Amino acid sequence: MASSTNVLAGIRVADFSRVLAGPYASMMLADFGADVIKIESPVGDETRAWSPPLGADGQSAYFGSVNRNKRSVVCDLSTEAGLAHATELALTADVILENFRPGVMQKFGLDFESVRAANPGAVYCSITGFGSSEAGAKLAGYDLLVQAMSGLMSITGQPDGEPTKVGVALIDVLCGQNAVAGILLALRARDAHPQGHGQLVEVDLMSTALSSLVNQAANSLATGLAPARLGNAHPSISPYELYSTSDKSIIIAIGNDKHFGLMCAVLGLDELANDERFATNPARVEHRDELTAAMEAVLATATAEEWTTRLAAAGLPAGPVNTIPEAIAFAESLGLDPTVVVSGSPETKSIRSPIRLSESPARYDLSPPRLGEHPDTTWLNARTGA
Repeated sequence: MASSTNVLAGIRVADFSRVLAGPYASMMLADFGADVIKIESPVGDETRAWSPPLGADGQSAYFGSVNRNKRSVVCDLSTEAGLAHATELALTADVILENFRPGVMQKFGLDFESVRAANPGAVYCSITGFGSSEAGAKLAGYDLLVQAMSGLMSITGQPDGEPTKVGVALIDVLCGQNAVAGILLALRARDAHPQGHGQLVEVDLMSTALSSLVNQAANSLATGLAPARLGNAHPSISPYELYSTSDKSIIIAIGNDKHFGLMCAVLGLDELANDERFATNPARVEHRDELTAAMEAVLATATAEEWTTRLAAAGLPAGPVNTIPEAIAFAESLGLDPTVVVSGSPETKSIRSPIRLSESPARYDLSPPRLGEHPDTTWLNARTGA
C-alpha cells in the first residue's frame, strides 16, 4: 500500500516518451511517488537540446520543465544489449508510456501485445498525434500542426489577422493530462480485477484538441458553421474581453445580468443596464460593438489599476494582462506558492504541481536527470518509489 506521502509509491513507470506530452504525464505521476525510469536513446530526449535558455543546472530549461523526479537510463534499441535492457525495464513496470509513431514499438517487440504476453498486469499508454489508424500513423504529431489541423488556430487571433497558435504547446500539455487520467483509470480497473489485468490506454493530440474546443465545437455542431476568430472576445458572452483604459488594457469578464448591472454602476453607466440593446446577454452579444464603445469611452478616464481596483471591490471579474513574472508574483501574493525548489546538485527551481492533496502532497526530491545519470539497475527488483 502506498504511503500517505507518496500515493503512487510502488508504481513503476517505464517511460519511453520524449518531448512534451509523455514527459509531462510521467512527471505528474512521479510527483506523487511513482518510480519513473526515463529510457532515452544515446542522444537523449530532443528537448535536452532545446535552448537557450539553460536552467541553473546547465541543462535546457525546456527539458527541466517536464522531467523532475525521474531517473535516466540510456538504452540504444538498435543494439541487442540496449534492447534487452529496455525490455527488462518494460517487463518489470506497472506502466509503460510511449509516444513513438504507430508501429515503432512493435518493431522492437515492445508494443502492447508483446509486453502484455509477459507482463499481463501492465498498463500500456500510447500517445500518438493522430491515432493509430493507417492514415493517422502517416502524420507527424507536433503540437503546432495539431493546433492548425484541429481548428484551434482558426478561432485564435484577431478577426482581420492570421490564424494564431496558443503561446505554449497547450495540446501537448492537455494530452499529457489525459494520459495521466487514462493511466490512473486503468490502474484502478487493474486493482479491481481478480487477475489484475492491465490494458491499453490510447490518447492522441487530435482527439485531445477537438475535446478541448468544448463550446466552440458544440457551436459548430449546432449550426453547421465554422466559428470565426474574435480576438479576445467571446462568441457567446459580452462584455467578456480586453478593454482599453487610459494607460493599458484590462480584462473584464461579465457572465450574467446581475454582474452587468454592477459593472454599469461602477462605470457610471446605469442607463445601459435598462437599454434593450444590453438588457440580456444575447442582446449584448448582438450589440457588442456599441457596448464596447460605450464602456471604453468611460474606461479611458482612469488607469488600468484604478479600474481593476474599483471593479474587484464590487466583486467583479477584472484584472490586468500579466507577464509571466508578474503572474508568478501575483500567485505568490495569494499564498499559492507557485514555485518550488527541487532537490539535487544543483537545486533547480520549478513550477509546482497544480494538484494539491491534503494527505498525500507532491514530492520534489529529484532534479531533472542528466542523460544516463542512473545506469545502476540493481534497484530493478525493488517495488518502492524512487
